[in-house]
Amino acid sequence: MIVDDFLTSLAALPASPARESYLSFVTAGGSDALKRDGGPEHVTASCFVFSPGFERVLLCFHRKGQFWVQFGGHIEPQDASVADAALREAREESGIAALALHSDSIVDLDRHELHGGFACAAHWDVGFVAIAAADAVFAASDESEDVRWFATNALPENVPDSFPARIGAVLKAVLADAAN
Repeated sequence: MIVDDFLTSLAALPASPARESYLSFVTAGGSDALKRDGGPEHVTASCFVFSPGFERVLLCFHRKGQFWVQFGGHIEPQDASVADAALREAREESGIAALALHSDSIVDLDRHELHGGFACAAHWDVGFVAIAAADAVFAASDESEDVRWFATNALPENVPDSFPARIGAVLKAVLADAAN
């Protein structure tokens, strides 16, 4: 069952306040915690898409949020796992059909409240990493106004406040994993 596999993946992460909050939220909500209609707060899946050398990140300009961010969205009934949902969302929103996850390891946990044009109150976002081929052709989806590469050390101005620190932490985790 997807919720059980997800709880196992969360429990495998190093201990942290974020991990403990996610474990409590998902344990309390059960499978509803992973459903768009499971309540005003639910788990979402996202994917940070990097160039092969991790020097660039592919971001979308989110139509509702009006900021640059990684690809992601709600978990759908056909998704076999939260990682599969992240990959599906990245493929749909980037237009890169050949995209593959770097691994199925969780690299980012980010609970954020939503305002404005969003029907949900908060997303408990779970991030994964994919690598796009250097010559990958990408295109914006209906949910985005634009898709562009940015240097990981020169992100655009219009990103959520916590985003630069999150990118830094994701890169640190991925590069440390690659070194082992």
